[in-house]
Amino acid sequence: MSAAPAAVDPRLARLSLNQRTTESWSVREAVEGCVRAGIPAIGLWREPVAEIGVAAAAKLVADAGLRVSSLCRGGFLTATGEAGRAALEDNRRAIDEAAGLGTDCLVMVVGGLPPGSRDLLGARQRVADALAELAPYAGERGVRLALEPLHPMYCADRAVLSTLGQALDLADRFPVEQVGVVVDTFHLWWDPDVWRQIERAGQRIASFQVCDFLTPLPADVLLGRGMMGDGHIDFPPFRRAVEQAGYAGDIEVEIFNAEVWATDPDEVLATMKDRYLQLVLAD
Repeated sequence: MSAAPAAVDPRLARLSLNQRTTESWSVREAVEGCVRAGIPAIGLWREPVAEIGVAAAAKLVADAGLRVSSLCRGGFLTATGEAGRAALEDNRRAIDEAAGLGTDCLVMVVGGLPPGSRDLLGARQRVADALAELAPYAGERGVRLALEPLHPMYCADRAVLSTLGQALDLADRFPVEQVGVVVDTFHLWWDPDVWRQIERAGQRIASFQVCDFLTPLPADVLLGRGMMGDGHIDFPPFRRAVEQAGYAGDIEVEIFNAEVWATDPDEVLATMKDRYLQLVLAD
């Protein structure tokens, strides 16, 4: 490994880089960047992992002394017919990939309305039906399906689960070791009921992701996620709430932002560490 490791800062012990924050980096480059920055964990994405293979990616992470905080992503379970059956098969592959990478957290973006459909209740039911098939398969492989509720602006095309309460209502049908939830500040900061739902979630919290909510949103609202401190979110209440609920896992920084992606990734990691220390860990 060519990267020279940074001095270990114990305050960074739970910090994880979600790979999409450094969009231009391959798995190897992201792993080496984490080593240089002294970041102990990485959240991987399936597409760059597929470029080198699960075994090679797992070896890179292990040889660097890092851990995989999550794999993104499974889901898109709302399709019907042959597309729906293909989605189930793809999610089984994703579960196997997560197990091969040594992470117990597969992030699930459950999917929006199928093309031409307005049947929101039907789409949500298909998510429940698909989870009933996938959850036991995941549990047998030591993987937990982490349902991620997305901001309501993504309901039509990406996630028919918009609140943590909805995600928990669905997760509660399954054993806690099979299905959990993601608490993502970008998606949940607006919800007045979020604090009660985080407390309710308890051991269901499988992942805690942070980034900021920017306004005005860009034309592509997927890219409205900002570096902590550049938007409107107050992070310490979220961190305290998930910790009080019993979550002691990694805190993953996941940013989709054209300006961040155009910045030198090592500079992004330096800023990310500073903002994490100043704004997420602040009392």
